[in-house]
Amino acid sequence: MLGEYFRLALIGALAALLIAAAITDLRSRIISNRLNLAVALLAPVWWVACGLDLWPGMAVQLLVGAVVFALFAGMFALGMMGGGDVKLLGALALWFPWQAVISLIVLMALLGGAVTLVTVIHHRMSKRLGQPEIPYGVAISLAALWLLGERYINQFA
Repeated sequence: MLGEYFRLALIGALAALLIAAAITDLRSRIISNRLNLAVALLAPVWWVACGLDLWPGMAVQLLVGAVVFALFAGMFALGMMGGGDVKLLGALALWFPWQAVISLIVLMALLGGAVTLVTVIHHRMSKRLGQPEIPYGVAISLAALWLLGERYINQFA
């Protein structure tokens, strides 16, 4: 029972970090390295709390995180994403099984489209000059929060 409370506390900590990421990205278009590092460093604690084996469990999680980071770092190199967004995605990939990471990316893309649309409309309505900066950390955070909530809400369905 104590283990379940500890896992819930870790999920609560991740949720708080995701909310902070969304708010700071919305306000300043920056997701701090410290916040991303906290998400990444809590993942191994999560693995241990969930009883994940060193091999292949933890090794697979590290591989998934590295693959996601590398793919989105390529998008960063092409100017399609911000560095904080890439680091947040890589850190989040450490938390979820690879199947859920695919869901995270698909959901992030859908929510990112909505965030982009709202941002562009707001940018044009306020008659600002230049290209709008999209706070994609909002979409990433909402997608991850959705997946976290789904794990607990669907267990009762």
